[in-house]
Amino acid sequence: MNTSNLNTQALWDFVSTHGTDLALKVAAALAAWIIGRWIIGLAVGLVTKALEAGRRIDATLSTYLRSILTVLLNIVLVLAILDIFGIQTTSFAALLAGAGLAIGTAWGGLLTHFAAGVFMQVLRPFKVGDFVQVGGVVGTVSEIGLFGTTVITPDNVQTIVGNNKIFSDTIQNFSTLPHRRVDCVAKVANSVDPNEAIERLRPVIAAIANVKASPAPDIEILSFTPEGPLLCVRPYTHTDHYWQVYFDTHKAVVATFGAAGYPVPETPLAPRTR
Repeated sequence: MNTSNLNTQALWDFVSTHGTDLALKVAAALAAWIIGRWIIGLAVGLVTKALEAGRRIDATLSTYLRSILTVLLNIVLVLAILDIFGIQTTSFAALLAGAGLAIGTAWGGLLTHFAAGVFMQVLRPFKVGDFVQVGGVVGTVSEIGLFGTTVITPDNVQTIVGNNKIFSDTIQNFSTLPHRRVDCVAKVANSVDPNEAIERLRPVIAAIANVKASPAPDIEILSFTPEGPLLCVRPYTHTDHYWQVYFDTHKAVVATFGAAGYPVPETPLAPRTR
């Protein structure tokens, strides 16, 4: 008996009896996927417009709600497509329950990130647009997702940090308070009177653009070095202007000390021993 003929005959019998039905199901599934994705996009778009029109929900929570809605609608679409092929959702749920331990182990990390994201939405330590330090990354928050938060660093690099790493670590939000201190230092030579240098710097630093008048800049003797006293120069400004004030302060120190004719601090030579 020819085995290849039997296999061919069995394949032909299957195609002739079930081929049309299977083709119709595949076509229906493709149509359901295309139409379903279009409907999901339309629904999410309408919800987004409604949230923006209400202006009662900020960008952070709005993005989070859109993400959750998109995931839920896609799950419903997949279940509907499975139903087209005759796979009952109850059987599918039982299958998931049976594989729950394996799925929980594999997805445990993602679930912790998801749970941390939910807590961040409740506690609101920061929002989209805030300048923060989270999970060891410094930058501006551009999106808070289901599992991770997207931060744009000052050198314009998109960085995604897991929500659980953020929530379990220290969070610094530089945008919460109205001003921030800019820390700079200036060294003067031993031959220069530090009090005179401080008085020369006060009006110059205060005149820098975006430096706040209250609180006034702090300019004091910070420490002493072999080259000369080290001054702390600390103006205050809004977070948006931090780096502009930081660089302008250094320029002002150089210009002020140069105009005063101050010598460059040099390390004193140790006395020679005979």
